[in-house]
Amino acid sequence: MNVPLLDLKAQYAPLKAEMMSKIAAVLDSQYFIGGPVVQELEIRVAEYSGCKAAVGVSSGTDALLASLMSLNIGPGDEVITTPYTFFATAGSIWRVGAKPVFVDIEADTYNIDTTKIAAAITKKTKAIMPVHLYGQMADMDPILSLAKKHNLYVIEDAAQAIGSTQNSRKAGSLGTTGCFSFFPSKNLGGLGDGGMIVTQDETLAERLRECRNHGSNPKYYHKWVGANFRLDALQAAGLLVKLDHLEIWHEGRRKNAAKYDSLFAGVKQIVTPVVRPYNKTIYNQYVIRVPNRDGCIEYLKKHNIGCEIYYPVAMHVQECFAPLGHKPNDFPVAQKASQETLALPIYPELTDEQLRYVAEKVKEFVAQASRL
Repeated sequence: MNVPLLDLKAQYAPLKAEMMSKIAAVLDSQYFIGGPVVQELEIRVAEYSGCKAAVGVSSGTDALLASLMSLNIGPGDEVITTPYTFFATAGSIWRVGAKPVFVDIEADTYNIDTTKIAAAITKKTKAIMPVHLYGQMADMDPILSLAKKHNLYVIEDAAQAIGSTQNSRKAGSLGTTGCFSFFPSKNLGGLGDGGMIVTQDETLAERLRECRNHGSNPKYYHKWVGANFRLDALQAAGLLVKLDHLEIWHEGRRKNAAKYDSLFAGVKQIVTPVVRPYNKTIYNQYVIRVPNRDGCIEYLKKHNIGCEIYYPVAMHVQECFAPLGHKPNDFPVAQKASQETLALPIYPELTDEQLRYVAEKVKEFVAQASRL
């Protein structure tokens, strides 16, 4: 049996006719940059996320960059974030000339440990950038409380979490900005790169629109320097088709996660995802811990099962951040997670037979490893 980590062809097949029609309409219009299709997607995503405004951009990374630039965060400033995330989180902070200040993570959710944020705040701190990892929101109330107390911005890196909720509040709707990625592997994946910034601040939304278009307003007049962060209409067309199916896909992932949880129950060597009772996750990834993680990967791949490490190298030990002077055990929980975690296939198109096969092979490996 073959079980890929993600099967986008299975997702695309039932959408093909509608997708081609929507794309053809854009081609016929010859309106590729901005325009009514992008505006429609922005309105839909703002409504879906419970926000007043949404600004389409060229990627999830550029959503973070545009947020930082529009909030005038740069050299001499500090932004508190997690060391256990995709590179874009810390990389965007570094690119604007600010300093990423890392805070360790929770051992069970892998999200930033909010009890450690206060100690990291200095006079140079301008923002907190929590990451809603694997589709589960970080604990936002303590973060928002600290931000209010110290007059800080909150930039939600919700790249993996569009549609996830915390006490019925949508990811991206609580901070100064919320940043989504439409990279093809995301729950709401585009036809290439794309992203979106949501906010409750309509004045900030206008500044973000300027930022994505080289800082111009009106055209050819520049009071400040932005960048080319525009979302094209072909991406918006594909995303509009997929958006109608997103909640069904989320539910499919949750059902598959529950099946995994049941199949792994009682196997102490397999640590399954922990979801806080006030959270509703979208399972962008289903991440477990197993003994001899790397050996398990080899075993699964030998049996034609796709799997992935998110993330094998924590941010504080990335070579490019060596000037920060961190050592591996400065953030021991993140460091340990990078050495033990493994993501399994979780997409909604998985068949029961495929899912059971994956679980069977993981348990087989763990049983063999325990006898050695």
